[in-house]
Amino acid sequence: MSDMDVGVQPLDAIMTEKEIKNHDLVAATKPGFINHKQVQKARKGRRLTIHMQEKVLEALNTVSAPESYEFKDLFNYRGKKAL
Repeated sequence: MSDMDVGVQPLDAIMTEKEIKNHDLVAATKPGFINHKQVQKARKGRRLTIHMQEKVLEALNTVSAPESYEFKDLFNYRGKKAL
């Protein structure tokens, strides 16, 4: 496992349990907000910046409203600030 790979994230289990597809998150946001590749990276544990984690969190909360989630529910690490 590399520095950038932190393993499958809790986000993956939530999306699987709720039958939410990557496309559902992409479609729930304005065009260009997030893409399918970014969602896949988030699910499979490729380390993301805090900004990208926020985007994934916002998209998931849009799709699963009125239920909502926090960072700690989706990711077992904290992203790094973009330089």
